Order: sequence, then structure tokens, then C-alpha cells
Amino acid sequence: MTQELHYNSLADTCRRIKSGEFTSVQVTEALLARIEALEGELRAFAMVTADEALKAAEAQDRKRRGGAPLGLLHGVPVAVKDLLETAGLATASGTRVMADFVPERDATVVRRLRDAGAVIVGKTQLTEGAFSTHHPQIDPPRNPWRLDHWPGVSSSGSGVAVAAGLAFGALGSDTGGSIRFPAAACGLVGVKPTYGRVSRHGAFPLAESLDHIGPMTRTVEDAARMLQAIAGADPEDATALPNPVPNYAAQLDGPIRGFRLGVDWDYAASGVDEDVTAVVRSAVDHFRELGAEIIEVRMPPRYAVLVENWIRTCALECAKAHAPWFPEQRAAYGPALAELLDLGASLNPDDYAEIEREREAFRGEFDELLTGVEALIAPAMPIPPPSLESVRTAIQGGTEQAALITFTAPFDYSGHPTVNLPTGLFDDGLPKSVQLIGRRLDETTLLRAAYALEQSLQFSDQPLP
Repeated sequence: MTQELHYNSLADTCRRIKSGEFTSVQVTEALLARIEALEGELRAFAMVTADEALKAAEAQDRKRRGGAPLGLLHGVPVAVKDLLETAGLATASGTRVMADFVPERDATVVRRLRDAGAVIVGKTQLTEGAFSTHHPQIDPPRNPWRLDHWPGVSSSGSGVAVAAGLAFGALGSDTGGSIRFPAAACGLVGVKPTYGRVSRHGAFPLAESLDHIGPMTRTVEDAARMLQAIAGADPEDATALPNPVPNYAAQLDGPIRGFRLGVDWDYAASGVDEDVTAVVRSAVDHFRELGAEIIEVRMPPRYAVLVENWIRTCALECAKAHAPWFPEQRAAYGPALAELLDLGASLNPDDYAEIEREREAFRGEFDELLTGVEALIAPAMPIPPPSLESVRTAIQGGTEQAALITFTAPFDYSGHPTVNLPTGLFDDGLPKSVQLIGRRLDETTLLRAAYALEQSLQFSDQPLP
């Protein structure tokens, strides 16, 4: 029955639609019914596009009946973060100042999802301007594992939608951890690709030099499919890399004996909740059992400079993005984003240049580390998924924020790809997760390692019936 498909994998759902076991319309109707039943409590969406989704599903079914070639995501309902432009539909980016902005064209990644046959059921909610908190007039998404716990930062709507079975996958963006935090908090696979692997054309920026767009799914294979669909060169984004896009999904399977996994126990344990470090230790043991070689490495100490200065880079670049509205429309902004923009206006450009020198040096040092290993393993967050109350101050700036982004911000600066995946549940029933960081443009190896760990662990718990 289609109503039982909501926690099926994207890949298997696509295969079953292509085989004719279900139609895209049937699956889309089932998910729209689930959204209607749960959205009032979970608040995952800024906009549900039911009519448009059903029309798209009908078009995919016609393609199949007509014998036309079918795409990598044929007929499967997905969601996109509401900072990605969608032709004819508002793209508010979590703000009030852009609430009435209706783009004429799709963002490149949205167009590529459609070209791959995906059916977009809605646009997911995000923090204001993709920064730290939601606009005061927006009711934030709720973590489906526990409603009083944090669902992550700006891509939390995407995380909630996928975790709750409201979409088979979703696109998020990551500037300081906003794919990885919701993936960790909601028990998902999240991929932050190499900077430039995925076009940012048509994505409203938080900080252009740090922004990455990537998939959030329930399985590694699903993430591989979505990444393959959206990756590649784009003449409309000068930072999009021209390198060929591998067939990620076709290269997932196979042994990883001899895979060299790096771990820095000082990095993974200093200032980290011992339960989180224990998750990393367990994952390392699983990799060892799978035949991987575990090599102790030393994270370049310069990462700490980037963590401490992330707020400055973000503020300077964000101020440029909001120049059409701020400070003239300051009253329409929430306090956290307004404070960030004030900071951006106050900073000396020379400080930015110094941070950029630190970025380049760290990138080179981390590249050097990765000559001896294929990937580094680390937490995504220094704490288990926290309660909303306990995280409230940690995302407002200062020392608490720096501690939170210790395992995320350095790789937004350097542009190295990362994969987050769930590994089980803590005693309180909230998800455990680990992060793998790999060589630039080598998402293939990261995904293969993540797939091997996923298959070994067989994590299959879901937050809701």
C-alpha cells in the first residue's frame, strides 16, 4: 500500500515507480496526505506545493506510459529549502523582507531535480536568512524524535521533512553546519559536497564563500542519487567546477579493506561530550572490523582560528547580500540577523583579508593530512542532540557558537566534502551520528565508506509511525 511507503528509501521507491508497481501520482498523494496530517505539529514547510506536485507526478507517469527515458529520481517526491529559487513560487529565505519575492526561474539545483524526474512537494522552512534563529514571526520546525529538542539550524525544515517521512529526500545548504547539524539531530544522511561541486546559482546566500548545497536523505544510496542529479558545471555560477560528475550510486558497493581512515583523538574528544566521543570510537571499531586501516593523525591547529573567526566572515559576506534591505528595513528583521548585519558593517576589510590567508593555509595543511588517509572521522557536533532550551544561547554568537561549529566550520572554509550518517540511538532515544571528511572532489570514496558503515550498522529506527 502506498500509505506504507513513507519510510521507504528514495532509491527503492524510484525503482518501484519505474517498474509500474506504483504510479508517481499514488506515491505523491500518499506523501501529501502525510504532510497534511503531520505538518501542523512539525512545521517543516514554508510552503506545500500540492497542486504543482500532482501535476509534476502526472507528467512523470505520462513519460513512463509513453516509453520515454526516465530520470535518476523519476517520480519521487522531494523537498527543497526555501532559499532556492522556484519559478512562479515565492522564495522568502526565512525573511520578511523577501516574503513577496517570486523568481522567474528555478535555481540550477531545482531545475536539475526536475530534469531528473523528481516531484517537488514543498519548500522547507529555514532560519532567517539561513543564519542562527528563525524570524520572530515564524513558527520553527520541530524535531520528530522529540518535539522539545533541537532539529538543527537553517536546514532544519529539510531535516524534519525527511526524518518524518514527509519527503524521500530534501536539499539543504551548509555555511557553518546547516546540513550536518539537522542531519545529526534528525538521524539522517547529510552530504556537504566539495565547494563548487554543486552550483549555487539561484540560492540566496548567507556567506557566498562558505555556502554549500547538498542532499539530506535517509540512506547513503539516496544521497548519492540526489548528489549525482544536482552536481556539475554551471555557466551561471563561476564557482561551479567543470569536473565530470561520477556515477556515485554505482560505486557504493564493495569492500573497503585497506581504506585508510584518519582520526585525531584530541580533536574528537577535547571539549566533547564523552557520549559523542564514544560514538566515534564505536564507528572506528566498525571500520576496523570492515578491514579499514585506522591511522592516528593530527588536525592542523589552525582550524581553531577559523572557528573563532567564522562569525566575522559570515557577517561581512551576509551584509553584502542584504544591502538592498538593510539597514533601511531594519524593523522587518529579527534580532539575531540584524545583529549579524550590524557586525558586518562594523568590521575592517583588512580583518577579512587576514582570515582569508588563514583559510588558504588551513586548506593546504588539510590537503597534506589527506595525502596519508582517504578520510578523517570526527563528530558533527560536540554534544548529543540538545534540548531547545539548552541550545538557545549557543546559537546566538560568542564562545558557545564557536564550540558548536568546531567540527563543521573548518570544512566550510576549506571546501572539503563531508558525509554525516546516523549510527544508532542514545539512551534517551535521540540519534547518534558521525562525520567523515574527505579529499576535495572525492565524494565517491566518502560515500563508499559511509555506505559500508551503514550496511554494517543496519540502523533503521524512525521517529514516528
